[in-house]
Amino acid sequence: MPEKNEIKKVLEIKNLTVRFDVDGEVVRAVNNVNLSLNAGQTLGLVGETGAGKTTTALAALRLVPDPPGIIESGEIIINDKNIMDLPVQKMQKIRGDEISMIFQDPMTSLDPVQTVGDQIAESFLLHLDISRQEAVEKAKDMLETVGIPRERANEYPHQFSGGMRQRVVIAIALACNPSILIADEPTTALDVTIQAQVLELMKDLKAQYNMAMIMITHDLGIIAEVCDDVAVMYAGRIVEQGTLKDVFNHTRHPYTEGLFNSLPNINCRVEELTPIPGQMPDPTNLPKGCAFAPRCRYATEACKEKQPEEHWISDTHMVACTAYEQEGFHIERGDR
Repeated sequence: MPEKNEIKKVLEIKNLTVRFDVDGEVVRAVNNVNLSLNAGQTLGLVGETGAGKTTTALAALRLVPDPPGIIESGEIIINDKNIMDLPVQKMQKIRGDEISMIFQDPMTSLDPVQTVGDQIAESFLLHLDISRQEAVEKAKDMLETVGIPRERANEYPHQFSGGMRQRVVIAIALACNPSILIADEPTTALDVTIQAQVLELMKDLKAQYNMAMIMITHDLGIIAEVCDDVAVMYAGRIVEQGTLKDVFNHTRHPYTEGLFNSLPNINCRVEELTPIPGQMPDPTNLPKGCAFAPRCRYATEACKEKQPEEHWISDTHMVACTAYEQEGFHIERGDR
């Protein structure tokens, strides 16, 4: 048991590498990723589509489809248990009980021919030794927890709006009070007003259940609103990591700089956006050195030849960038 003032680490991912063998080619989806999550902490995992965010999350639940996916190496430790060593039956118990996930599209996450009440009740029946009637009552309680009247438990997913369906998905994920919740782009398909409501609900429930959460998104606004810490991912690697203040106010990686420069400036409507040139590299043919080098305005020959190492600027702030081996190197955005 941790001491009174000791922070409990609920998730630790060490040197995670995941590949997909597809049509004779090897897709390098996740490359030597290290992440940790403390009880009550919200970590934002941000990056472009294809950066490896969802694959990292699926690996944390040991849900990488095999085949074609293969976890090549790494440890995934949930509440002091390395889940890579667990048999399938025990892993099924941990999913939902200790770690749960909200997937991107609530319409495809829900079974169209089952009532929402039955789908929530299924979680209780899998993890608790209770009767079906008790499970249904608990499911109705969970609906009310996420702001849906319990009388709607007998309705089907198509009878709910997009925002309501997402609330049902959240209810399923939280049914057994997991210590870790992974939310994968939970508001992508929702309009701005409903998006704000869902995010506020998630923040309230996180506090109510004292959960740790990983918020996967490409939206820096969502990161700023709900996260304590941020990990920036590019081509399957973490390129910058730190507290929200570290990453937002003391940006260090050129890719993170590019993400911020791509945002519109509401204080200067005439200012032009500065998009990141080019595209993310083909994961079947990653560059020898830094994967971001072909798009980076600061890149040198060393960047093209050498894989960046983690450079810790402080106890909380890490950047993986070869250019920091040059004395006095800094990016233009820097501290602000």
